[in-house]
Amino acid sequence: MQSSPQSFEQSMLRRTQICPRWLPGSDAVFWYRRQVDSDKFRFVLVNCTQGNRIAAFNHEGLARELEKHTQQRIEPLKLPFWWINIDEDANWVRFQYDGKTWQYTEGAKLVEWSGPFDQGNFDLGCEEAASPWSREQSITTLTNQTAEKVEYYWISNDGFPQLYGAVQPGESKTVDSWIGHKWRLEDPISAKKVVCELKHRRGVAMVEEIPNGLTLSWDTDDKAEEVVSMMQKDGSSACDELFIKDYNVWARTFNGAEKQLTYDGVEDNGYKDVWLSPRGNHAVAFQCKPPASSPAFFVKSCPSDQFQPGLIKEQYPRPGDRVEYQRLRLFDLAKDQEVSVDDGLFQNAFALTHVGWSDDSQKYRFIFNERGHQRLRLLEVRTDGSVSTIIEEKSTTFIDYYQKLYYKLLHSTRELLWASEQDGWNHLYLFSLDDGTLINQVTKGPWVMRSVEHIDLENRQIWFAGLGMVPEQDPYYAHLACVAFDGSDLRIVTIGDGTHTWKWGPNRRFIIDSWSRVDCLPQTSVREARTGKEAVFLQSESIDAILEQQWTRPERFVAVGRDGTTNIYGIIIRPKNLDESQKYPVVEYIYAGPQRFNAPKAFKDLSNFRRIADQGFVVVCADGKGTNWRSKAFHDLCYKNLKDAGFLDRMAWICSAAESRPWMDLSRVGCYGGSTGGQNAAAAVIHHSDFYKAAVAFSGTHDNRLGQLLWNEMFMGYPIDASYEASSNIAHAPKLGGALMLVAGELDNNVDPVATMRLADALIKAGKDFDMFYVPGGSHYVDSMPFVQRKRDAFFRRHLQ
Repeated sequence: MQSSPQSFEQSMLRRTQICPRWLPGSDAVFWYRRQVDSDKFRFVLVNCTQGNRIAAFNHEGLARELEKHTQQRIEPLKLPFWWINIDEDANWVRFQYDGKTWQYTEGAKLVEWSGPFDQGNFDLGCEEAASPWSREQSITTLTNQTAEKVEYYWISNDGFPQLYGAVQPGESKTVDSWIGHKWRLEDPISAKKVVCELKHRRGVAMVEEIPNGLTLSWDTDDKAEEVVSMMQKDGSSACDELFIKDYNVWARTFNGAEKQLTYDGVEDNGYKDVWLSPRGNHAVAFQCKPPASSPAFFVKSCPSDQFQPGLIKEQYPRPGDRVEYQRLRLFDLAKDQEVSVDDGLFQNAFALTHVGWSDDSQKYRFIFNERGHQRLRLLEVRTDGSVSTIIEEKSTTFIDYYQKLYYKLLHSTRELLWASEQDGWNHLYLFSLDDGTLINQVTKGPWVMRSVEHIDLENRQIWFAGLGMVPEQDPYYAHLACVAFDGSDLRIVTIGDGTHTWKWGPNRRFIIDSWSRVDCLPQTSVREARTGKEAVFLQSESIDAILEQQWTRPERFVAVGRDGTTNIYGIIIRPKNLDESQKYPVVEYIYAGPQRFNAPKAFKDLSNFRRIADQGFVVVCADGKGTNWRSKAFHDLCYKNLKDAGFLDRMAWICSAAESRPWMDLSRVGCYGGSTGGQNAAAAVIHHSDFYKAAVAFSGTHDNRLGQLLWNEMFMGYPIDASYEASSNIAHAPKLGGALMLVAGELDNNVDPVATMRLADALIKAGKDFDMFYVPGGSHYVDSMPFVQRKRDAFFRRHLQ
């Protein structure tokens, strides 16, 4: 066992990772490697139907036998292989070593094996190349099953990798992308990487580590895709294939001849998508005028390939800029003519999203998201050009399009599953696909349907991830649940007072359920997917007596916010050598981005918090109103009001915590954050300097008019109005009343560093003192640089201690 709290948390994350290797043809037996120390492993065999978890083989006996054959020292828990073939009764195990395949039997006999050896089915990815042009959305959840942080990069249409974020061990992040696009997943420490091509509309990509790199395993629920396949074409089909060439739509006939269908496509108004009906007699194409050119310029002051600075130009659409205009065109291929389409129901579009043709080729369906994100429609175009609404969503604030949009067309039953917040919580609804009539609400209650996991069409059941389903638990805790299409028979499958992650077994018969809290180490079981009954308990972690005295458990704390009724949830990290007779300054890690919640829920590596706490600070982290994944009303506070950032809830929560913790000194409170958190941190000492005395703002969006179009218009609205000015730190710079340190990376193409520079300019003009650190070559994630962290810590020591 490692001795320090930081290495303890890291080692626990490694030990708790279970990558099940299901035996070929079995949905009940698997093996996995159980880490018992930093470089020691034990192979475990699990039989879910028998309820057994045993050693896969005699590790000591195998090591001794292998020593005899190789004349080398072999340690039982450092065996020189990581992959095995095994009999489900553990009568034999096979492995590869030194260019040979070996078999070890229960009788402690080791012999060479000349038969077949299954080396597993690993997705080693694809070549890194430019992402192709695509308009079909792909929503992929990246789950990190390695022991280290994994960064994910989008490979742009020009072939350049762009860092989008990082996934910590055991955690997941959702990526909104497009079918065919390529993403690089990379361990920044070992440089191991894998490049994947997205091939599914929805799926989970689990990132695993193998000796020679990273690999992927996918969970895509293909059985529920219900993609309309092309029917067998007969003589009535007008063409075999449609494609885009020279900005226009072309047809390829059955004899291979090519024919141009459109002639008005040009570079700045070309066709980009075309969708042929199943019977091949009609097609829909999107003719697109590009968005406004809105470049951002970044000066690379210290390039590695030259002494002179370099200039980088990237397109950076900002709120209010012209978005791409998509014109829907309908063609009757049999008559070789265009059919006029009434576009009255999809004017002023932010985006038109392809859904697909009906199986009878009579209707084409798509989603219309009106600019401003207050109106969303599922529309269908008939082959005569008429358009009708199947489902319409309206909001006086915003529709959480990029986080909560979910739909599933069930062609075989003429039904549609649709997610909506119409009753104040995100839930599933079942509609008739024929006329949009509501059949019934599927999920209901003061909790949130987070995502759909699996649809069993035959038995009409849905498995989904829900947040806040268990009363008295933290409302952000995730559980797996199952419900019938008609809303009956709601069952929570996972059990345990914490947030859960799970892996499905073959045929979705079993799940491997792991749960934890920030103050509770992970526990893992195999459960029956239909009932939640525990089949096998796999493992739990414990703390030795010595480390128990050194590791400071994070404290979960809940208190009411500004309204005196709504609970606010967060955590508190104390200094490791806390003296309760002393007073300690408080530092809040803040991120009030409305797309998610921020406070940790699962057991994780909190070394970033501990480094600050162990310098004599109390570190806190909570989620106020305006953040995501609670009720719609809780979320809506952010609308046109990002300067609020839940501060009144945060301050009430911190004050409540201090009532029972007199060692928290509320006369010395600071905060720090990056990106939107940087905007929030600066706002703290601008608008609430009576409470927050010091703040460090990394890569801040200090005026939402300078940020990226999509994110900022989602929460601040369109068209641009006075609310943007009201939420601008730049506009309110003269109000600065606390110590402020601004940090930005010169190459940040996520939040343009010009926002930080403009705030600095406004502060100078207002005669305000502040610190500033501009990082040469720095990206959006400058706050992860050790040098920058030292600057942050020194700033807090100077102003709060």
